[in-house]
Amino acid sequence: MSADSGTGRFITFEGIDGAGKSTQIAALVALLRERGVDVDQTREPGGTALGERLRELLLHEPMHLETEAMLMFAARREHLAARIMPALEAGRWVVSDRFSDATYAYQVGGRGLAESRFEALEAWVHPGFQPDLTLVFDLPPEVAAARVAATGNAPDRFEREQRAFFARVREAYLVRARNDPGRIRVIAADQPPATIRAQIEAIVVERWF
Repeated sequence: MSADSGTGRFITFEGIDGAGKSTQIAALVALLRERGVDVDQTREPGGTALGERLRELLLHEPMHLETEAMLMFAARREHLAARIMPALEAGRWVVSDRFSDATYAYQVGGRGLAESRFEALEAWVHPGFQPDLTLVFDLPPEVAAARVAATGNAPDRFEREQRAFFARVREAYLVRARNDPGRIRVIAADQPPATIRAQIEAIVVERWF
């Protein structure tokens, strides 16, 4: 179930690394607060003390694909129980950098996890629950890779993947969007930041304000 009129709203941002989500998340949070919305900003994997410890393992320690998927969902279960659901039930909005669509894109699309494994974990961890709105930042992998390299930060084990991996991740996001067009909106992330910000504002305002 998505959050109904008696609860807060849950908005997620998705896309391959380097798509420019962080700047736009901050802009949306600021916009919502200007409109009087009580909003929590969070991320996955992470969002809780335990989730952040799992994030470090996931980003830096080599592991079996199924271990990776289960740790992603373990962090998500804690995130939901300790932070997301309490906020929504209290009437607050939650804006998260990634949720289960990322696991579908990276582990199923990118790494080849069996879709049935993903579906079983999703049905166990958050049965019937999805974000109210998901914004997928779509960007060619070569552009995203150049942006990541330009930061000068040491890449994590996902960012070190080959271009073909990110092409698969990108396509998995687009498949997910085609399968759920009412929830997922695709944003062309190679546009100027101000243009993207205006598009997001229009989507959110049209839906809820």
